[in-house]
Amino acid sequence: MTKRDYYEILNVSKSASEDEIKKAYRNLAMQFHPDRVTADKKKEAEERFKEISEAYAVLSDKDKRRLYDQYGHAGIDNRYTSEDIFRNADFSGFEDIFQRGGFEDVFGDIFNIFGGGFSTGRSQRTGPARGADLEYHITITLEEAYRGCEKTIEIYHTQTCLVCKGSGAKPGTTKKTCPTCKGHGVVRYARGFFSLQQTCQKCGGSGEIVGTPCSECSGRGKVKKQSNITIKIPSGVDTGNTIRAKSQGEAGEKGGPAGDLYIIIRVLNHKIFRREKDDIYIEVPIGYASAALGGEISVPTLEGNVSMKIPAGTESNRIFRLKGKGMPSVNSSRVGDEYVKVHINPPKTLSSRQKELLKEFGHISGESIDEGVIKRIFGK
Repeated sequence: MTKRDYYEILNVSKSASEDEIKKAYRNLAMQFHPDRVTADKKKEAEERFKEISEAYAVLSDKDKRRLYDQYGHAGIDNRYTSEDIFRNADFSGFEDIFQRGGFEDVFGDIFNIFGGGFSTGRSQRTGPARGADLEYHITITLEEAYRGCEKTIEIYHTQTCLVCKGSGAKPGTTKKTCPTCKGHGVVRYARGFFSLQQTCQKCGGSGEIVGTPCSECSGRGKVKKQSNITIKIPSGVDTGNTIRAKSQGEAGEKGGPAGDLYIIIRVLNHKIFRREKDDIYIEVPIGYASAALGGEISVPTLEGNVSMKIPAGTESNRIFRLKGKGMPSVNSSRVGDEYVKVHINPPKTLSSRQKELLKEFGHISGESIDEGVIKRIFGK
């Protein structure tokens, strides 16, 4: 059902001042208060009074009014519960409207209820509840990510008490009906046409209290302990991947199921390999002769060194692909590739014979050989 505009409900303009909004609410509240109408009009008056009270609670609050002016009802409904709308609303000055006593006697208690976390609705005894999930961060090497591995981790978390099985009561004893809420799990307050309720603080909403607490957990139903958990890490995982360990999180409430443990993976950077998804990259040096004449070189992979052919006339920075030498995919049977970038590495020193051959090669090729440069680089 579409809500009416709050300004329309109070019959004021959008530029109305705080005093004008307060005056409009006073007049309408006097007119539609359920205790001021005949019995045949009481139900209609209750609905109208709730409507004008909600409109006033929003428009009399600067922050709520700003959100309403900007986004309409969506700005209020998406941000506030029905209790939040009335929380901190200023209803002072309206004591004369109510016939059931002063303001503190009627509305003061009601809006303290809103501010204290009360909610409307039926009784809702709370039973066993699932425990919270936990996170654990683990670091592995690229080699471990390539092969897959097992890691044993230590976590400190709550576990269901084995003595009382999560009930909190000493074995052989039983729980008792909560005397505060009479077993309903909530405490209900009613004033006039308002009906509000709060989760019972005595029993936490369960409707029962522990007569004789368990000596192991002191009535909490769970204990804090350290656990050693072995985690299987599949091959191909990458930084940011998550592994779920079912039921290894925090213990549930009142014997409820435990939450889950989520292990978040971080793969260390490698000294010689660079990873991009399932592919890996490496740079290797080759000599002049191999580059010019071709040959085979030894290239590191994650499985060990392999031979790779270098064709004659290979230029520096050329990239070769070693198919299937990359990382396995964690989600499929696909395996990535290894990309090898070669760069020609000049020798640091040359023998006399090597220098002679190089000079001869240069002359045959028509290159101008600077003897001084050769001496400075390679010595006499």
